[in-house]
Amino acid sequence: MERISAHTIWNQPLPVLDVRSPGEYNHAHIPGAYSLPLFTDEERAIVGTSYKRQGRQQAIFKALGFFKMQEMVKQADKLLAPYKQKNAPTEVLVHCWRGGMRSAAVAWLLELYGYKVQVLEGGYKAFRQQVLQAFEKPYAIRIVGGYTGSGKTEILTELHKRGEQIIDIEALAGHRGSAFGGIGRPPQPTQEMFENTLALHLMQSDAQKSLWMEDESQRIGVLNIPHTLWKTMRNSPVYFIDLPFEVRLSHIVASYGSLNREKLIEAVQRIQKRLGPLETKISTEHLQSGNIREAFSLLLKYYDKFYLKGLHNRSNVAQQVTTFPCTTVTNELIHQILNACTNVKYG
Repeated sequence: MERISAHTIWNQPLPVLDVRSPGEYNHAHIPGAYSLPLFTDEERAIVGTSYKRQGRQQAIFKALGFFKMQEMVKQADKLLAPYKQKNAPTEVLVHCWRGGMRSAAVAWLLELYGYKVQVLEGGYKAFRQQVLQAFEKPYAIRIVGGYTGSGKTEILTELHKRGEQIIDIEALAGHRGSAFGGIGRPPQPTQEMFENTLALHLMQSDAQKSLWMEDESQRIGVLNIPHTLWKTMRNSPVYFIDLPFEVRLSHIVASYGSLNREKLIEAVQRIQKRLGPLETKISTEHLQSGNIREAFSLLLKYYDKFYLKGLHNRSNVAQQVTTFPCTTVTNELIHQILNACTNVKYG
């Protein structure tokens, strides 16, 4: 059994087995890790209580009664089937919360059975320390900006096709950013899981190359971009896509117009304090009558004001923002953005 440091986890080629309880895993885990719990949530609580009240030896004795060795090996075989190697033991990385007894017990069992096992030094706790440190590092971030409906996500996709590094933060957050961004989507991940996935993308990027992101508010649905990373984003060059209002409106109607009408109205109600009572009333009436374009025309004007305020709250706006007037998103526009990028020094 070998132990590896948490700072090597970012480019870890081995399959990862998380032996914490299902509740711990479901709250947040190393992206891509498989759940192989040593204890159920209830069993973990019993062992923890025994440790506090009766000491380490009694807790271990209690835990041995829950150690279903045959079942664990069977489940591990199932999870690791895609990684089986001919004429060589399958390698696997195991971790628990602190790299202690749980991971040691499972590692012993799997090695006894024939796997080649590595244990994560410090466990998931050490991984989380690496996650938080990842947000402190400097990155050559470039921001795709523009009012709502400018096709910023589509531009990120096109940049990626051209070999550029991107991070689609809205995709990681499971939310498109506005009050309407969560309609028709699964629940968002926990804040901790969002941070884990975001940090993994950051650490797997090449620090010597541009890293493209979309201009975001710090809050996306119920999640927050970690403050240190968001501060770096706010101090990064912005490539502002200036599309006509009517073009953006058509884009928004195409994206949101077919969503559940009642959910759209609920979203309008959530922003009524900022939208204003009259605008809330009128946009709600338009939605109720099926006049989707008029409703979103009013709402888009609100979001334009909101975005413009955020844009001007940046320091050195004139130096940071490069504007690209256009009537549609084309290959030529992408080419212009990349050309402008090469002329802007980071930092």
